[in-house]
Amino acid sequence: MKKTLLSLALTASMGLASGLASAETRITYKSAKSTSSYYQMAVQIAEAMKAGTDGDIIVTVEESQGSVQNVMEVRARGGDYVFTTPPVLVKLAQGGKAMFEGKSDPKFDEIRALFPIPSLTMHFVMSEGSGVSDFAGMEGKTILLGKGSFGAREGEKYLKLFGLEGKVELAEVELSNAVAALKNGQIDGFVTAGSFPAPNVIEAAASTGVKVMSLNDDQIAQTKRTRLVIPAGTYAGQTEDIVTTSLPVVAYTTTAMDDDAAYELTKTFWEQKGDMGNAAPWWNGVDQGLMGNITGKIHPGALRYYQEAGFELTPDQQ
Repeated sequence: MKKTLLSLALTASMGLASGLASAETRITYKSAKSTSSYYQMAVQIAEAMKAGTDGDIIVTVEESQGSVQNVMEVRARGGDYVFTTPPVLVKLAQGGKAMFEGKSDPKFDEIRALFPIPSLTMHFVMSEGSGVSDFAGMEGKTILLGKGSFGAREGEKYLKLFGLEGKVELAEVELSNAVAALKNGQIDGFVTAGSFPAPNVIEAAASTGVKVMSLNDDQIAQTKRTRLVIPAGTYAGQTEDIVTTSLPVVAYTTTAMDDDAAYELTKTFWEQKGDMGNAAPWWNGVDQGLMGNITGKIHPGALRYYQEAGFELTPDQQ
């Protein structure tokens, strides 16, 4: 009888240990609207994590109103939360400035970086029927900026910089409805900030015909953003390069995340990035050179991977 009980105890103990060893790590990944390139990236990351860890890391993708909301939600989220945003927004949140004024929270200081993702790319998209080919021509037209996202705020800022504040009609339509609104003539154009090629711009170019406007050197200097070129042929009907601006985007979590989980997430991201690039070209621009986009501290678990892999890091990142 004693031998039988001992055998059962050992079996139960081994089963428990096995269960713990194969326990899933569940992550919530919050990115952007479902029509955006960043949402598609989130889905690809979720698939890559599952494939690269044999199902040990399960990522659930949540739709978001945009980068500002993603940062705000840090206040109520736990150690399973991963989100994307431009590093500048993290700095503003931690300083209680701009859209975070009066909304400071100690949890903002716990935000830590995991890895860089493709940069946010500004697209000013006008229908062919509008006849608009430059920013001056936007005067009197109906433009959709969307609501709540960093891209919407950025678009509003550009309109002001280029002397168009109060001179365009801003449509009260969600960005997710931009292509449909363009098709039925509700709007003349829209502004979107997804990494290129942006899904909603692909759809609009193929179904309606659009002009994605270029910025000149003076306009780029006014924005204080990085110059970026979208090569000719990226979108249907695009015969010339598009000169626009970009802003770095990074995947973040907080110090509440377990070090091992952050390590596995970061390691798997870099190991699977090549396969993701085969499926979607926007990943091919992500390399060690983009680590400079991370201007704040890296999560200790992710830091362990970077040190093992021989990445060059700055003192501020450590």
